Amino acid sequence: MAGAHQQELAAFAAEKRFRGKGPLCVALVVTQHAKAMGLPLDPDRLLTEGGGQVLGLGKGAVQAVLKRHGITRVLADEGGRTSRGSLKNMREYVAFLNNLARRGKVDLEAVEAFWIERVHEFFAGKPFKIKLDAARSLRMVVRDVVAQAVDRQKTAPGVYYSGAVLQHLVGAKLDCALGKGSVEHNSFSTADAPGSRAGDFLIGDVAVHVTTSPGEAVIEKCRENLNDGYRPMLVTLQRGLTVAEGLAGNAALADRIDIFEVEQFVALNLYEWGKFGADGRKTAVADLVERYNEIVDEFETDPSLRIELRR
Repeated sequence: MAGAHQQELAAFAAEKRFRGKGPLCVALVVTQHAKAMGLPLDPDRLLTEGGGQVLGLGKGAVQAVLKRHGITRVLADEGGRTSRGSLKNMREYVAFLNNLARRGKVDLEAVEAFWIERVHEFFAGKPFKIKLDAARSLRMVVRDVVAQAVDRQKTAPGVYYSGAVLQHLVGAKLDCALGKGSVEHNSFSTADAPGSRAGDFLIGDVAVHVTTSPGEAVIEKCRENLNDGYRPMLVTLQRGLTVAEGLAGNAALADRIDIFEVEQFVALNLYEWGKFGADGRKTAVADLVERYNEIVDEFETDPSLRIELRR
């Protein structure tokens, strides 16, 4: 594939978030239309008679493309046909292809190959799973998700799944407790990078730090928070709790940093949101997972960070 195609397609996919099965189905089908009709495309000609769906978008058309590339798994049972936003995705992708065509000949086979590679990535990115079981404590629900992330991390050195899951779980919990827009979210790589930010989340005068492995650096950041007039809060895993408390004690900050274990930090809120009732707890967990997935979709490029809720 030409370098320009690769770079521009990757930039488009990232900007427009063409990662999920719905957008990928649209990209594959519209690329077939471009092959058949040529470029530029008229987006109005790619609508069904009623104008409510993308022309030709369905399971059969999508699977036919995948089959040519040796893929037999079903990308979407409806082929993205009922996916919200398919019309918008179609128009944005058509505009992208037309813009590409204005600058020269477009290799549509190479374009198709790009989307096939994205499909492979989608299938490889299995989400983490939560199963709602009345016999299990809510702490164990949180612990299990983090444990899945830790296990996956062992097979992918250098990819910090557990840190990303922990950060976005805390972020989702804060959004559910305070309302969307109350806190600023970032990708895990951004939040984990050194910089001038007071913490992973800043709420009023409270700087929240989220870490799987507390070290001297985060304790020093907490000291800076105190010097700047913030109240530092540290959220970590169960195994990191004692370490964090010890480091805070060594820094003479034990009585000035609030340190929480993430399972309790999240689970207690779930009980409160559910008003301590069985049905309420299920709804609370579903709301938390929904918000978590929204954050992952917006700020991360890896769909395998999502959580699938099994009832």
